[in-house]
Formats: sequence, structure tokens, C-alpha cells
Amino acid sequence: MCFVISFLRAEGAGPSAMRKLCWWALPCSAAIFIGIRLLPEQWLLPLGIFCGLGGVLALLFHGNTRRKAALAIAGLAFGFLWTGLYGILFREPARSYIQEEPMEHTFEVCQFPTATSRGVSFSAKLVRDEGHSGPLVILYAEAEAGELIPGDLVRCPVRLVSSQWIQGQEVDHYEAKGIYLLGYVEDGVTLVERPEKVSPRFWPQYVARELQNSMERIFPQDTFGFFSALITGEKRALPAGVYRDLQRAGIAHVVAVSGLHISFLAGLAALIFGKRSRLGAVVGIGLMVFFAAVAGNTPSALRAACMASLLLLAPLVGREPDKPTTLSAVLVLLLLPRPYAAASVSLQLSFGAVAGIYLLSGELSARWLRAVPKWDGPLGRILQKGLRFLACSLAVTAGSLLFTTPMAAVYFRSVSLAGPVVNLLTLWAVSLGFLGGLWAALLGLVFLPTGQCLAWLVSWPARWVFWVARGVSRLPFSSVTLLSGYLALWFVAAYGILLLWILGRRRVRPLLPLSALVVALCAALVTHAWPLYTSQLTVTALDVGQGASTLFCSKGRSVLVDCGGNGGDDPGDIAADHVQAMGSSRLDALILTHYHSDHASGVPQLLSRLEVSLLILPGVTPGDPLREEILDLGMEYGCEVIFLTEDSSFSFGDAVFTIYAPLGDGGANEEGLSLLCSAGDFDVLVTGDMNDIVERRLVKYKNLPDIEILMVGHHGSKNSTSKELLLAVTPETAVISSGYNSYGHPAPETLERLGAAGCDIYCTKDMGNITFTYKGE
Repeated sequence: MCFVISFLRAEGAGPSAMRKLCWWALPCSAAIFIGIRLLPEQWLLPLGIFCGLGGVLALLFHGNTRRKAALAIAGLAFGFLWTGLYGILFREPARSYIQEEPMEHTFEVCQFPTATSRGVSFSAKLVRDEGHSGPLVILYAEAEAGELIPGDLVRCPVRLVSSQWIQGQEVDHYEAKGIYLLGYVEDGVTLVERPEKVSPRFWPQYVARELQNSMERIFPQDTFGFFSALITGEKRALPAGVYRDLQRAGIAHVVAVSGLHISFLAGLAALIFGKRSRLGAVVGIGLMVFFAAVAGNTPSALRAACMASLLLLAPLVGREPDKPTTLSAVLVLLLLPRPYAAASVSLQLSFGAVAGIYLLSGELSARWLRAVPKWDGPLGRILQKGLRFLACSLAVTAGSLLFTTPMAAVYFRSVSLAGPVVNLLTLWAVSLGFLGGLWAALLGLVFLPTGQCLAWLVSWPARWVFWVARGVSRLPFSSVTLLSGYLALWFVAAYGILLLWILGRRRVRPLLPLSALVVALCAALVTHAWPLYTSQLTVTALDVGQGASTLFCSKGRSVLVDCGGNGGDDPGDIAADHVQAMGSSRLDALILTHYHSDHASGVPQLLSRLEVSLLILPGVTPGDPLREEILDLGMEYGCEVIFLTEDSSFSFGDAVFTIYAPLGDGGANEEGLSLLCSAGDFDVLVTGDMNDIVERRLVKYKNLPDIEILMVGHHGSKNSTSKELLLAVTPETAVISSGYNSYGHPAPETLERLGAAGCDIYCTKDMGNITFTYKGE
């Protein structure tokens, strides 16, 4: 670092010297990213030393190129060395506190506790015996700890575990925030000391809490969660269904505090104090930094605040803002104190959006603004300003999607095709909602009726956003999955053409390649949906975590059996996404085998997104709360509801469903439905969660054929999938729907029986969605 600073001083502080900072910062950031995401930890220090030696050798060459090469290699060396040293100095000491048994520790509370399904959680600093501050920990405690405030010293027996593993899966969410430990409090929290005064480092949290309380008092219930997320970045009050609609519509970024929100504050300071005012710059920077802290210092908020601060400072110190240098300098400033933030998807998306805007939006905006016609008269000028606003908005949207779209494709395996249009339709409402909502929350702290009036007014733009997102998210192909090879191929081709157009300095008019891409997209969508409408039977076991949801399609007709699970996304959303990605927005029938949440928890969201003609339920356990909830939802959404007490069958497409009435008693698992789906000589058997006793009854009393696919009962429990059943139906393939669980599913005994029966075994836990297609003879 000292080498870089002295090098820049020797070169002066002009634009060319500032660009040299970019030659160091970008490789440094790249090295940190590679070290965190791709390389083993033990490689980092040797690789850093090797790059350092390469930088020294680069100085032996002559010319300006050797200086750039030396800076780039120095950046790589520093990035690798610092990432390796950070793990040794900070990460490993934190992990040394991991223990299997609970131990008594003292903590300083660092945030207000937030409610969880089993109590509360909050971040806290571990305090060592000698009084020095230790690593940051997320503590999970009973609800009584909800009265704690930042700054409290508490003592409690706690079991500390690594934050790298959650429910058996490796995650990087916490480590990206500099949190390497999770603590589970065993016997309650004892308050040791409460500070007399609030420390200034906790002021942003108190401001955030007051804003939250004010918004909860003044905003209508249906919009409070949206404004809470829009203004402070707090998404807990935002209904999961609304957030999923925003994601599918391609505008979920509006509820992540980022450049959109920060730019409003910078513009407000410039409006009040003037664009080149030193006081305005200082006030604007202070506002942005404090607002980022109120929003929780998320990577996207810090990136936006730092970049806007540098852009405000540059003219005041006699320097022209250099976009590549600003972007790379901010990135390295965020990664140096917290290298594992390189794993943060929000940080990557935030910088990707800005990089795309810098690269593409300026030229697109200039081109489209020249195409805006000029009109005379007041109405003509208003229309012209509106078109100019649309042109600039579309240019910024296109630029922001340039890099974030492939990132979203890699991380989320889906792309919102409606995103650019929805952004244009809702940008004005989001802007008005943020500014009006912030003023309403502040006024609510001073005079409640005034805040309530303003909140009522700005709630209407928020409802417009809801309406657009909800409507678009329910359209077929509004968001497509790239798990399809045809769509993935189209996506790669689209970006290849776009890259060639950019590298070719835009000499070719974009109309021809854009038209070709639209035609190719239509062809890919049709090809992707073709099996739904042409195959005799397509069976897909959806990956819903520890649960079950199986989609059957035949000649354009579709039936879903069960819709529940504990995966990261709502099972209803997973099923609806799959159906809509195939060009449909309806189900012919939804069949629930029994009333357990791991088979039915996604029904509310599913019914809210898809048109379901028929709802088939087991005619048992009247008065069961889940049964009554599902029945009410079915009536609300206009479904025909059938409670099955006798065997029944119906056709859909070229397939036939045979539904067997409950054969057991004593519990929901044993009183569930079982199903046989047949298309020609192809048979699929679903047994729900019935145990081996009920399976024997199924074999004894029902005329079961030899089957091709067995949807393994009870997620692979050792008490299901009996030898008698396997001998009776002789399945060729066994599909297990399971996720992370504490039951040991799938059980080794079950896997052994399936192997002995000669089955090919597939499991959603390991493979995700599993699809089989039968095209007929």
C-alpha cells in the first residue's frame, strides 16, 4: 500500500495518476475475490509472495507499460497476502471459541433484538476475561431477551458454532458480514450492566428504531412492510409473497438500500446548498454515511454512500471524477476491512449494476435523447420532458442489467424477462414513495396526524408497485429458469452478441441483432415448454427441502400432488415458478395426500398465484386446523373442493389418475391418500407418508401394476417403503423428496432395500428438481 501511495505522489494527483490507482485497486479486489471464492486458504500467502516477486521483476522493464504491470501485480500480491493474513488474524481466532457444550460468556449487545420463530436474535461482541473485545456473534435466545438494548453487558451459557454451516448446508451469508460464530443461549440471559448514556456508535440503530416505530404508527398495514424495507432496508415486515412478486417482476432491488436511495439524499443536499457548495458536500456526505449506518451498513448501502461521497469531493478538491477509479477504489475500501464480503451477492450485484451504468448508460441516454422530438407549447414541453425522463430511465435500467442479469442467472438460476418494463412503470412510484415515506416518518415523530396524512398519500404509489409486480409476476414467462438447456443456450448467445456489439464500438445498428435475439428467445421458450404440451406424461419432483411436491403434466394438462416443505423459498412459489416457466398459469387439480405442513405449507401462496380448478383432499379429521385453512382458501379462490372417502379416478391429457382412499388410522400419515398415475404402460406410484403397515394393506386390497417410478414414501423413512411393497410393484426408479432434517431421512435401511430391489435412486436433496418424460410408444 505504501508503494502505491508513494508512486502516486511521484506521478502527481491528476487524472492520469488517479487512473493508476485503478490499476492497483482492481487487481487487489480481484485477488481478494479469487482467494475467498476459488482458492484453498493455504495457497493465499505463497501466491501473494510469488506475485510480489513478479511485481519486482516488472520494474526491471522500461516504459509506461511496466508501471501499469507493476501496479497490477502489486495489487494482486497485496490482495492475496491480506486475504490470507486476515484469515489467520481474525477468522481462525474467532473459530477457536467453537465448542460442543455450552460455556458461560460475557457479551456486549450490539443491536436491538429481533423476533424469530423461537425467541429473539441479536448481534453481540464477545468480551474476553481481560475486558478486551472479542469476535462478533449472532445470539439466539428466549423471548425474554427482547428487552435488551445496544450497549448492555450480559452473561449467559451459550453454545458457539460456526456460522459457515446452517441446516447442513454451507452458507457465506454471515461470513460476508464479518460474523464467524452463531451462539445458542441455553438457560437465559443475565443483565450485568446497562450503560447510563447511549454510545454514539449506537445512534444509527436508535434512529432506525424510531423511524420503524413511526412508520408502524402512520402507515396502513398493507404498506408498512414495504416502506420499512424501502427506507431502512428492514425486510422482516415485508410479506414473503410481496417480496417474491418483486423478485419475479425484476424490481426486488428497490427494497435494498443502494444508489437509488443515496442519490435522493445527495440530490436533496445539492438542492438546498447548491451543487458545488463545500457545505452542501459536507452535509450530503454526512447524511449519506449516517443513512447507510441506519440501514445496517449493508454492502450495497456502503458502496453507494462511498461512491457518492467521492463524487461530491472530487470537484471540491479540483479533480474531475474518474469513474473506473472511483468504482475500484470504493470496492477495495470495502473489501480490505472485511475480505469475506467478496462472497456477498448483494455487493457483487451492487457493483455490477454501477459498472454497467458507467459502461453503457451514458451513450444509450445520449443516443435516445437525440431521438426525442421537439414540440412547442406548454403541452409539447411537458410531453418532451416525459419522453426524456423515459429515455434516461430506460438507459439506466439497461446499463444496470448488463452485468446483474448474468449474475442473477448464475446465483438464482432465473432471469426476469419483464424486469426492464416493470422498472420503467414503477420507478416514479418508488422515487415518490421513498422521499414521501421518509418525510412522513420524520413528521410522524413530531406531529402524528400530519405524518399519517402524508403516509396515506404516499401509500398509493406503493400500491401501484404492488399491483404491477403482482400482475406481471403471474404472467407466463415473466421470469424464466435457466435450468433449461435451450434457455441457457439463448442466454449465452445473447450476451455473446452484446459483447461483440460493445467491443465493436457499436458500429452496427442494434435493431437487427435485437430482432434476432427476440426471435431466438421465442423459439427457446416454445422449445422449453414443448414437453408440457406434447409428451404423454412428464413427472417432476420439485426440490422443496424436507417436504413433497410432485408435478404431473400430460398434453398441456397439469396436476400437482402435495405442496409443502422447509426449503429457503415457499413451496407454493417453487411450484408456481415451475408451471409459469413452462408457459402456463393454471393447474387442473391440486391433490393433498394428508394434512401435514411438509405436504401442504405452500398451498396459500400457490392458490394466490395460479388458477386451480379442482382441490382434492382426504375426507378425514374434520376440524383439523390445517384442513379448515385449506378449505377456506379453496373457497376463497373459487376452487371446486372434493373430500375423498372412496377410490376415484379421472383423466387428464393422455394420463389417468387413480386415487386410493385412506386405508389406515391413528394419525395423518396413515390416513392419507395414495395415488397411481398411468400413461400407457408407464406407471408412477405416490404413497404419501404411510407406514409399512398401511403399505401392506395397499398391496393386499388394491390391484397395483408393475410400476416404472416409485415416489418413495415418507421422504425415505425406515418405516416406509417396505419389502412387500417393493416386491409387489417392482419399481425401476425410486425418487426421494427430502432436504435437511433431523430424522435421518433418507434412512440407510430404506436405501438398502431400494438397492436390493434393483432401483435407480434419485434424491432432490442432492439433485434439485428431478424430471422424467414419457413420450409414448
